[in-house]
Amino acid sequence: MKGDGRKKNRCRAAALLSSAVLLSGALLLQWLSRNVNGFGQWYSVTVYPLLVGSIGRLCGLLPFSVSEAGLYLLLLGIFWYGIRNLRRPAAIVKGGLFTAALLFFLYTANCGVNYYRQPFSAYLGLSLGESSAEELRRLCLLLEQKTAEAAKLLLEEGSLLPDDQQKREFPALARQAMEELGETYPELSGYYPRPKPLVLSQILSVQSLSGIYSPFTIEANYNEDMTAYNIPHTACHELSHLRGFMREDEANFIGFLACVGSDSVYFQYSGYLTAYVYAHNALWKLDPESALEIYRSLPEAVLSDLSANNAFWQQYEGRIAEVSSQVNDTYLKANSQTDGIQSYGRMVDLLLAYYADQILDS
Repeated sequence: MKGDGRKKNRCRAAALLSSAVLLSGALLLQWLSRNVNGFGQWYSVTVYPLLVGSIGRLCGLLPFSVSEAGLYLLLLGIFWYGIRNLRRPAAIVKGGLFTAALLFFLYTANCGVNYYRQPFSAYLGLSLGESSAEELRRLCLLLEQKTAEAAKLLLEEGSLLPDDQQKREFPALARQAMEELGETYPELSGYYPRPKPLVLSQILSVQSLSGIYSPFTIEANYNEDMTAYNIPHTACHELSHLRGFMREDEANFIGFLACVGSDSVYFQYSGYLTAYVYAHNALWKLDPESALEIYRSLPEAVLSDLSANNAFWQQYEGRIAEVSSQVNDTYLKANSQTDGIQSYGRMVDLLLAYYADQILDS
């Protein structure tokens, strides 16, 4: 009996020590990334690619989302561990502490530090600055035209709605689009696993999320239930996080570049329409009359796609979506994105800079 007691004490001590090491490691990485100039950049281009090439590659071999499966197993494990140790609160605290420390370390090592790397915009050579309402209007007109052109090609082939076989090809096409973009921008080159849909995509829908990057398994996951035109851009957006670019505004822009540079017309349509929606929403705040006029000039089939998208997300509006938005806002601010969820709007600034010559000449 004494031997069993000593064994249990050693296990408790080992668990506490492991928790302390993991927590200390995570806090050290957080401190270095926030306070040592250049550490985040160094980590993102030297250490993080090794993690993507190992953890990300290993999880990528499996046809399902490892992070989704892990979530269900974690919940079952917590339930089982809690029942087993119902009368041992100290054991529950010990297990909870270790689990929290492990998850925090994985998050920090596979995601958190990357928030402090050099932004993707620094590699673009674009001049970001204030733009007039007229320039924004011209951007909307340009994106409306490009969206309409892509939609016309799709309609000539049959429909704006992809069939099941086409949707199954989206992950491979997203991976290919990102690899091709990496040939233009070396900062985006490297290994990409296939993005994966969640089996229970409703988990994302009720949170008003189109996709999610899992730092625990280094996977890009997306919502398979949402309107189809969202999927290509979302898949590329989430894959951009695997190159260490965590800012949502930049991930949106990278996803746009990947889609419009793809050989797939549907990916082009997804990229242009998503960009149009961001630009149109910004114009609506400044000049609703012009925004409405441009909106009405979209092809009827595109308007139907947008209506279907609005109807899809409206059915999930509610308290859960509000809480999710608040949590996401807090999360972004905690990682030094001081604008919170408003940082998504900077996508328009990047688009304005990217198309500056065409807008000025129009």
